[in-house]
Amino acid sequence: MSMAPSPQLSEPARIIIVMGVSSSGKSTVGAALGRALHAPFLDGDKYHPEANVEKMRAGIPLTDEDRWPWLEALAAALKEAAEKKKGVAVGACSALKRAYRDFITEKAGEPVLFVYLDGSREVIGERMAKRSHEYMPTSLLDSQFATLEVPDPAVENVMVVPVTDPVNRIVTTVTGSLGHLKSFKRWQ
Repeated sequence: MSMAPSPQLSEPARIIIVMGVSSSGKSTVGAALGRALHAPFLDGDKYHPEANVEKMRAGIPLTDEDRWPWLEALAAALKEAAEKKKGVAVGACSALKRAYRDFITEKAGEPVLFVYLDGSREVIGERMAKRSHEYMPTSLLDSQFATLEVPDPAVENVMVVPVTDPVNRIVTTVTGSLGHLKSFKRWQ
């Protein structure tokens, strides 16, 4: 496995979603990317209905049916945030299956760039063991990896970056590939 970031599909996007399994660093990287772009950051965890939160808190993996309303709410909020700022919006969302990524893009009604934080089960497991999450127990990590359909930059609008890179390097890698956003007033 190459540790170099993958080139993204060349479809410009103003909605960027940092994705990956739990504990890959989505919220940390997404917030840093939002700051770098002077863009709103929306954490996907905040868009889960209470039923999803309770299910995960109980150690029960979510089903597709559980995820669709959550993904729709997040896509709508990101689209609204990008429109309000007439620029870019950054989100964090596991977006584990290609169908979820396609659904988000469809609901957003425009291209979405997914930044996939790629890490091994071992590395992510170590991270998860060291952190405390409101409702995501370590017992759900295996179900996250079982659900994950690794995005393919050859057919999806995705940039793959190693989860082991420092946050500032990931942000620099992503922003360096977003030349089209420099035309937006907020990022100058």
